[in-house]
Amino acid sequence: MKRSSIALAAAMALLTVAGGFAADRQKLVWLQWANDGAQKNLDAIIAAFEAKYPIDIELEFKPGSAEGENLVKTRIAANDMPDLLSFNSGSLFQVLNLEKNFVDLSNEKLASRLVDSFKSTVSVSGKGVYGIPYQPIPAGGILYNKKVYAQLGLKVPKTWKAFIANCEKIKAAGKVAVIASYKDDWTAQLLLLADFYNVNVANPKFAQDYTANKAKYASTPAALRGFEKIQEVFTKGFTNKEPVSITYDMAQAMLASGEGAHYPMATWVLTSINQNYPDKINDIGFFALPGDSADKNGVTLWMPNNISISKTSKHIDAAKQFLDFFVSPEGLAAYMSVSTPDGAFAIKGVKLPDNVFPAVKDILVYVDANKTAPALEFLSPVKGPNLPQICVEAGLALKTPAACAVEYDRDVEKQAKQLMLPGW
Repeated sequence: MKRSSIALAAAMALLTVAGGFAADRQKLVWLQWANDGAQKNLDAIIAAFEAKYPIDIELEFKPGSAEGENLVKTRIAANDMPDLLSFNSGSLFQVLNLEKNFVDLSNEKLASRLVDSFKSTVSVSGKGVYGIPYQPIPAGGILYNKKVYAQLGLKVPKTWKAFIANCEKIKAAGKVAVIASYKDDWTAQLLLLADFYNVNVANPKFAQDYTANKAKYASTPAALRGFEKIQEVFTKGFTNKEPVSITYDMAQAMLASGEGAHYPMATWVLTSINQNYPDKINDIGFFALPGDSADKNGVTLWMPNNISISKTSKHIDAAKQFLDFFVSPEGLAAYMSVSTPDGAFAIKGVKLPDNVFPAVKDILVYVDANKTAPALEFLSPVKGPNLPQICVEAGLALKTPAACAVEYDRDVEKQAKQLMLPGW
């Protein structure tokens, strides 16, 4: 991306040294999420890459949630894909027919730098590697304001009952206990998705049975609890007024200022909070979404989103060069030069700096204790596309949790049949 005269000057100087004659710079178009919290980190990698190679990166932006997913599917169908794509890893990525539409990177040197747990989320039945991670590994749970906790004498809860008790005290103090940002509907599903560690503890075979059409949200009490929890925080008056008018960005401001005490979210939000409220980042802590047993308290981990190369790209070699640079020590150094990473990377041999955010240190406690589970979408290819809207219905008490679970089971069935999974 051509950002400044400095970047252009560096590029021209490189061309002069290379031969002193005019040469066309290649251009790669990268379709990326709008308002990505790590965008400044990505810009730093792009600038470093453009200064080293005669290749420019031009960004196009897409919205999040179902709207962005549908845009990508439409462009694939129209044979109108850019060179590079940012997308979810796991089940949502699988729907895009990876073997047909994206370049297999498994024979590239860069593939050897990726951890196996990530590679499995961007492969097809264990074959191929169709993307690289472009962010640290996020954890899903509750981001909380530590100053509010200190002011009210609260302790980090390890059970849902203790969490509700904390919320009661926060509400009594005149603060928002649980921030709900349903104007960006994708945020509504985070509480349910982050609850999967508790589902997995109660039903270790749930992901397997769910994929085989032998388990349902509506008929599995531990899975149904996610919808119940979303609704409970609303009906008990813990959320902010008019949740559908609050955006993801507004929620971050509420958490950073202490206006809101808890935000059910994944830790990818930390980079954005640090950029917008750097003087508040050390006030933010993290804890796993509580279940019913303090002894079985653990955290749900996501695999990072990925960057893939479209098979329709006319610059596949240049795109591979960019991805190789991205996961190199030089590329990651550029990434971390902007801000402290919000988690560990799914890339081998990366050492985190000592000044990681307090919330990241909170996550590492669960990791070190081996109390983690992957989010369901990384254990199963099945994830219904309408979950965000269904969670909003639960979160506003428009439907009962049981009705929402039944609706989601129907949504899942459509996708499973589209994927032609056995048993459906």
